[in-house]
Amino acid sequence: MSSSKEPLSPPGAGDMHTDYVVGQDNIEGSIGPVGFDIHNRVFIVSALASVVFIVLTLIFPERAGEFFQSIVSFSTGTLDWYFMILVDFFILFCLTLVVLPHGKVRLGGPDARPEYGYLSWFALLFTAGIGIALLFFSVLEPVYHANVSLPLGITSPFGEEGGLDTSAIPEATAMGLAGTFLHWGLHGWAVYAVMALALAIFSYNKGLPFSIRSVFFPILGDRVWGWWGHAIDILAVFSTLFGLATALGLGAQQANAGMNFVFGIEVNTTTQVIVIALVTAVALVSVWRGLDGGVKRLSELNMGASLFFFIFVLLAGPTLIAVSGMWSGIQHYVTEFIPLSAPFGREDDAYRQAWSVFYWAWWVSWAPFVGMFVARVSRGRTVREFVLCVLLVPSLFIFVWMGVFGSTALEQLYADPAASLVKDYVIDSYQPELVLFGMLNELPLTGVMSTLGIILALVFFVTSSDSGSLVIDTITAGGKIDAPRPQRMFWATVEGLIAIVLLIGGGLSALQAGVTATAIPFSIVMLLMCYSIIRGLNGELRHIRG
Repeated sequence: MSSSKEPLSPPGAGDMHTDYVVGQDNIEGSIGPVGFDIHNRVFIVSALASVVFIVLTLIFPERAGEFFQSIVSFSTGTLDWYFMILVDFFILFCLTLVVLPHGKVRLGGPDARPEYGYLSWFALLFTAGIGIALLFFSVLEPVYHANVSLPLGITSPFGEEGGLDTSAIPEATAMGLAGTFLHWGLHGWAVYAVMALALAIFSYNKGLPFSIRSVFFPILGDRVWGWWGHAIDILAVFSTLFGLATALGLGAQQANAGMNFVFGIEVNTTTQVIVIALVTAVALVSVWRGLDGGVKRLSELNMGASLFFFIFVLLAGPTLIAVSGMWSGIQHYVTEFIPLSAPFGREDDAYRQAWSVFYWAWWVSWAPFVGMFVARVSRGRTVREFVLCVLLVPSLFIFVWMGVFGSTALEQLYADPAASLVKDYVIDSYQPELVLFGMLNELPLTGVMSTLGIILALVFFVTSSDSGSLVIDTITAGGKIDAPRPQRMFWATVEGLIAIVLLIGGGLSALQAGVTATAIPFSIVMLLMCYSIIRGLNGELRHIRG
């Protein structure tokens, strides 16, 4: 993005012309050898509020935990219908853009061409939008949904007396996988696509600053550069911080569980805090190296290691059963898509409220982070190509991965329930961070592959922190993407600290509360974005047609 002192008015801007200059409200300078270039209001308010939150949570951890739990209960119990309708709407909106003439608009203008090839682009999408979830939830969710949460009222193979009803296994396995695919498929990626598309249009095609506020220029006009815009960007910062903190907290829990499984290291909050601190330190190095030198290389490395990990599980486990289960899960996902997406007339609260609604809030909370990152690497794609690839490519990858891992774990569970660690960790004692390692325990090279799982969790941890700090820095630098590196390092540190205080202040419920608290107001912001996207694309079509 240019930092030129000329007013922003590129071809195709039409009625989007503004005299605003990128960075005009920034404060530039240095403190000793450390330079800074910050948007004075957005950075200061966001930074101070983050520090206050960290301090208060550390001082009053018990009260913070109670407050966090009340937020989760309200969001998932009272607003469940709202979040489900919201995300269903985003899917319909994206599919509509694909079939309308708007789909031929190119992000960056008619002459723009992609900066990254498909392989690198997919690797970046994969790392930013999926991350630790591939490891933490790929075994946990299929097993839990097939036997505990029971989406759409399916029957668990385990009866009240603890016996195994083999006739219920095929349906439970397929619906357990379909319920998992719902959470990680089209719905979540539609949320990301809306955010990324809005940012790309107004930054690359309209020449506005690379910041959330720019999307609202069609609604607010030049007022978007004042306090209305400040409020939008500050909300985006907090949404990103808490969305990332949840991922980092889950990553620390799983890494700690793996260390306990392989090396006998105790599972507790202290160990998890140390893990977060060490990985944040590594992330600082990656942040210093920048997008191409840090995030891109880590993303490609992580994709290669993940592929090796996946192939091992596929070949070392019951291969034919895993592939067959995956395909059955995909079929059920397609046939039960509408019932699983429906907000009303359902009695499966354990699945819909405790899982689906939390995920929809999490995707909305993650939207600024993933959306800005995806927009950064998607210049030159057409709207149609962009939407289809962002919706389908990561979703299909997730279906294959989670289908194989989930089917493998379910086969282990039903083959010998009495000896199954998966049953112990999911159904009997519920230790979700250990479920992956319980599945690996039944495969060859358990120690080696469990160690690789720990390493993958940590690298996902690093890339999430790295990518998130780049995004937050862009927002708090007034839309500049080349702000001084120490600012990115500051935000990487803040992300780690918030993850730490949330773990101390209530564990998983606190992590969930951070997500849902920011998702409620930001969901309204995203609904308004859809109107802005149509306005922006209409202007591009008029420019193309002359």
